[in-house]
Amino acid sequence: MYSDEIYIETPRLRLREMTPDDAPFILELNSDPEVIQYVGELPLKNVEEAVSVLYMRILPQYRRHGMGRLLVELKETGETIGWSGIKREEDTGIYDLGYRFFKKHWGKGYATESAKAVLEWGHGERALKSIVGKADVRNIGSVHVLEKIGMIFDRFSDEGHGKSAVYISSAGSQD
Repeated sequence: MYSDEIYIETPRLRLREMTPDDAPFILELNSDPEVIQYVGELPLKNVEEAVSVLYMRILPQYRRHGMGRLLVELKETGETIGWSGIKREEDTGIYDLGYRFFKKHWGKGYATESAKAVLEWGHGERALKSIVGKADVRNIGSVHVLEKIGMIFDRFSDEGHGKSAVYISSAGSQD
C-alpha cells in the first residue's frame, strides 16, 4: 500500500510519494524527448511502459530505502509539475539527488526549490552523510541547480550516457 508517507512542503510546492495512479503523469513527462534528452532514456510510448517504470524503478525505492523520486505539485493549484527526490543506487549504494519537470515549468525555480528541500530532508530526516547530484555537462540549467543548492563540484564522469558533472553534499555542509 502506498500512503504518501514521504511528504515535504516548500513555500510553493508539495512533494509526495508516487502511487500506481501516477502512471499517466510518468508517461506524459517521460515521453517528451526534450525533457529526457540528457538522461540516457528513450521516450515512453504508452501507459504500460509508465506502469513498468513505476513498479520497477520508483515504488521499490520507498519500501527498500524509505526514499525515492517524489511527485511535485504546485500548492496553489494542485497541478503536477514534475518530480524531485533522492534514490539509492542499488549497484553502488550512492544516494542520488535528481529532478525532472515539464518544460513549461522550467526557469521558474521549482527544481531549485524542490531539490533544496529534498537535500535538507535527506541530511536531516534520513541522516544521510553524503548525497550526490549528477548532471550532463550540456545541461547548464541542471548544473546551475546543483550549484545553487550548495552542492560542491567533485569531478567529471564518463559513466552512463555521456559526460556528467558530479556534485556532492555532505551532512553539515548546508547553510
